[in-house]
Amino acid sequence: MNHSMKSKIVTAALSATLLLGAFSAPAALAAQSAEVVAGVNMRTSPSTSANVIRTLKKGEDITIVKKVNDYWYQVKDKSGKTGYISTSSKYVSVSGSSSGSGSSSSSNSNSGITSNDGAAGVIQGSVSFRKGASTSSDRIRYMKKGEKVTVLSKPNSYWYQVKDSSGVTGYVSSSSSYIKVTGTIPNSGSSNSGNSGSSSGGTGQQSSSKTIENIIKVGMSYLGTPYEYGSDRNTTTTFDCSDFVRQIFKEGAGVTLPADSRKQGQYVKDNGVVQKDWTKLKRGDLMFFMSYKGSKASAYSGVNKNTATITHDGIYLGDGKILHTYSKESGGVTISNIKGTHWEHRFLFGGSAL
Repeated sequence: MNHSMKSKIVTAALSATLLLGAFSAPAALAAQSAEVVAGVNMRTSPSTSANVIRTLKKGEDITIVKKVNDYWYQVKDKSGKTGYISTSSKYVSVSGSSSGSGSSSSSNSNSGITSNDGAAGVIQGSVSFRKGASTSSDRIRYMKKGEKVTVLSKPNSYWYQVKDSSGVTGYVSSSSSYIKVTGTIPNSGSSNSGNSGSSSGGTGQQSSSKTIENIIKVGMSYLGTPYEYGSDRNTTTTFDCSDFVRQIFKEGAGVTLPADSRKQGQYVKDNGVVQKDWTKLKRGDLMFFMSYKGSKASAYSGVNKNTATITHDGIYLGDGKILHTYSKESGGVTISNIKGTHWEHRFLFGGSAL
């Protein structure tokens, strides 16, 4: 057999293998179904900077192809289009087992529940069993006093992720008024021999660094939430900049900040020392900005930043990045680079709100 004929046979065999693989893959990936519970952007890649394919609507049925990381699912809609959406339970209710993620879910969790047993819990008083770790999340039902649950994780100081006797997974308050926990909670490294910590009492229950990470974790769960100027402070379906900051501090630290960016800026000033050099900010500090005047530094050269009006704010992530929301065109809650951009030129001051 000559060399040319061998090459053709090898090429044909390889093509057949790839073709068969392409047809067999979807069967393995279509094991997990999900329902969209709030409008969410489906993007071309797992990033808030990726192009939006379209906005999935509440009630749509989709297939989870795989869980890329803690923040993104690869999904397929009914028309066969594939894209990426937030894993947040605020947007998607998941059932079944997701291929490639090593996780399974009986409800809508984004924290990768495994089959391992958790700590034992007994409900101490009627409490809301919710789809997400937030009082604004939909209620699955009320749990009754005396119910036994499995505590799967403790996402922050205020919530437990639990599974009830029928296998449904959701979230309940970690307050000892509502639940008594014994045993070790997976992924929390804590052992409980009675009552858990209360959900009340402010930030004195944990270190500042842990509180900051809680706040940022909550903020990241809202990636892709649509932007709306003057958004309703009583919902989490849309945010403007100050509403977003206020919500994640409320959920992540139990701290209720003022409702607008200018008052939040004053709150930070009243709280302690502010920093006018953004490169000296710490992770978790709030950043405040003036109005956009152009993309170049020269556009802001004549501005007295000591008296300029605050028009925007967000939370500093470190490494020159900010978590915030500022326009519909940007895709809602997103992460932006600061250095060399108009965000650097518009920066007024920053500091801790804790």
